[in-house]
Amino acid sequence: MQILVRKVPPAGVGVEHPLLDRIYASRGISEVAEMDRKLSTLLSPAELPDIGKAAIRLADAVQKQEKIMIVGDFDADGATSVALCMLALKSFGAKHVDFLVPNRFDFGYGLSPEIVQLAQTKNPDLIMTVDNGVASIAGVAEANAANIDVIITDHHLPGEVLPDAVALVNPNLNDSVFPSKSMAGVGVAYYVLSWLRQELRARDWFQQTQRKEPNLAQYLDLVALGTVADVVPLDRNNRVLVHNGLLRMQRGMTRPGIKALAQVGKRDLTTISAQDLGFAIGPRLNAAGRLEDMSVGIRCLMTQDDAEAKRLAGSLDELNQTRRYLQQDMVADAELIVSQFKVGEQTTGLSVYHENFHQGVVGIVAGRLREKFHRPAIVFADAGGTAPDELKGSARSIDGVNIRDVLDSIATRYPGLLIKFGGHAMAAGLSIKKVHLPRFHKVFDKAVAEVVTEDMLSASLLTDGSLAGEDLNLQTVELLASAGPWGSGFAEPLFSGEFALISQRVVGDTHLKLVVKHGDRVIDCIAFSQPMLSGSPANVLMVYKLAVNDYAGSRTLQLMVEYIEALP
Repeated sequence: MQILVRKVPPAGVGVEHPLLDRIYASRGISEVAEMDRKLSTLLSPAELPDIGKAAIRLADAVQKQEKIMIVGDFDADGATSVALCMLALKSFGAKHVDFLVPNRFDFGYGLSPEIVQLAQTKNPDLIMTVDNGVASIAGVAEANAANIDVIITDHHLPGEVLPDAVALVNPNLNDSVFPSKSMAGVGVAYYVLSWLRQELRARDWFQQTQRKEPNLAQYLDLVALGTVADVVPLDRNNRVLVHNGLLRMQRGMTRPGIKALAQVGKRDLTTISAQDLGFAIGPRLNAAGRLEDMSVGIRCLMTQDDAEAKRLAGSLDELNQTRRYLQQDMVADAELIVSQFKVGEQTTGLSVYHENFHQGVVGIVAGRLREKFHRPAIVFADAGGTAPDELKGSARSIDGVNIRDVLDSIATRYPGLLIKFGGHAMAAGLSIKKVHLPRFHKVFDKAVAEVVTEDMLSASLLTDGSLAGEDLNLQTVELLASAGPWGSGFAEPLFSGEFALISQRVVGDTHLKLVVKHGDRVIDCIAFSQPMLSGSPANVLMVYKLAVNDYAGSRTLQLMVEYIEALP
């Protein structure tokens, strides 16, 4: 494992605290103004493609009380997007709003012709997609043939051909000049709703209907949750959205479903962080879409009843426990498969399949393979349902390898090998015929080999260097917590250093509890999924994050160890 230190520009940022100045500068911040997290600093929606067309068509639908159908994705980003649109459109005065989320096992992803046919049973006048749609050429054509208008709001990378929708709002379209390419689907939907509110305001809709104009800030908790759960890069615009959503949660100004999810996840809302959204709340919400039906998660986010929220959050927690058990077995099987590869076989791009794999969990397993072997990884499961001869795969990539572009290159060179694909630079989904799997193994490995370098395939940890002894305290924990939100593309501070090892013991079967010493400071540490260090070394090198151990009402410093090795 290479332990690397982030480069810090000599000029710094100009933040008064030297540690924060160093951390900000190493993350590309050049001036203090870039850390302003006020909502007034958000980018204007005006430059988003087709946002004006989308707002006009939606405003017409609201005024005419047309039937609007929201079609979402079956992950946390999709669920928060659907809940956001349902709640906001109703607050604008729309009376006929419904939602439909494809069951991944029956329909697969996106606005397919089959989903449009299912939507037709509700006779919608307008379909609005959230977190999907940019690749739904056939689905939009099906809707057009049925005289149903379609507005697409999405953030996924587009293909060469775009669907013929009334409006296609996506910051990642090739001709888009919108400065932020990193918004999640829920962020795009939030921007569209803000422009819709402006359009309705211009039409005097709120005055005419004697309706109080809604404050969209009330929905920022949903935007924050969906943004963090989708692991999109936290550029400045996303940090503003997430920060203000977290503030609402911390102040108790959040909906019952998020409160209940925080409770079952054993997280304190008053101190909730982006990490809590990503590791405790998001996975429980995602569990519904992975194993059953995401409508459970959407209802949890939408309900105003505390008792119902608690019941639905409990159901999501149980699904998440089941997901964990499935995941453990699947990861073990996937790692065994990789360990049995022959020399020279899949050395750069990993793709594995097992007949017992659950398609709702393959994305997580691909992520675990990526982390362990530091290779782009795809995990396949049987598609089942109406496509028993097909496999559905989920891909996760490493820095420097755009996995969606890799799949695009495969589709171009080997027509017919991929049935369909789509996604981001770091994550994607695809379908292939089962009979083509052996060929795909070779083709994928070759395609990855063409775009990677040895440095990309070398496991490394990028840290913020060492931390002075006087900074190993709770004040630094609080300083860093207030300086976020931290996440993808704006990494939580990670430090490295040498410590004297006082004791170590295994807790919870797989975790290592340590006590170390730095100067005259004795500090507790926890390293998850880490075996005992052999030989009882006197000194260790650790890469760690600062945290608080809040036990029995006593707050003490704790180091969350990401990597540890014995020193000679």
